[in-house]
Amino acid sequence: MFSPEMPNRTRIKICGIKNVQDALLVARCGVDSIGLVFHQASPRFIDIVRASEIRHAIPAFVTVTALFMDENSELIEQVIEQVKPDCLQFHGSESPAFCESWLRPYIKAIPMGGAIDVEAYAQSYPTAQGFLLDSNVAGRQGGSGDTFDWSKIPSSFQFPLILAGGLTPQNVAEAISQVHPWAVDVSSGVEKIRAVKDADLIRQFCKEVLRVDCEY
Repeated sequence: MFSPEMPNRTRIKICGIKNVQDALLVARCGVDSIGLVFHQASPRFIDIVRASEIRHAIPAFVTVTALFMDENSELIEQVIEQVKPDCLQFHGSESPAFCESWLRPYIKAIPMGGAIDVEAYAQSYPTAQGFLLDSNVAGRQGGSGDTFDWSKIPSSFQFPLILAGGLTPQNVAEAISQVHPWAVDVSSGVEKIRAVKDADLIRQFCKEVLRVDCEY
């Protein structure tokens, strides 16, 4: 959807990683980015000490994305200084000026669970590297495991699109075929127990993304 000229490889981000073992597993599976959640209300919250351990353990060419949702500036400063994430992900009501103020690459989540003008929302964040479309409603965190109606995404959406919300090994191929996103983002869809990643589901998810990409 971003552009028909783009390479036919869907990037993968697995969010809610909480330990080094899972981080190394997803790296071996070919995941492009690891999402670390710094929102304390989330069951996938990680503290800065463990996040730093993951940061130092992952191999080259796997990026770290730090997820925030209306957090205070002090926490974000600590994460940037100690974890050194490659990208920031803002999942709340953060203003464009706030997102830009960190002078770091960032992506902005768009809550698709309510009525929203998706293109107008994206245009208000002109410096974002991409937009994560999730199934949550405004003011609520993602990771619910629910999908949203993918037809709500305008066909004219010309920004790098990261599709999230209820993706699983069973439906990610269909999602890619229908939406053609720049990347897919999964969290609960590779868990059998809440907030605990499952190795087999991670492998299946990555294989399905590769399989459908090879059809184009």
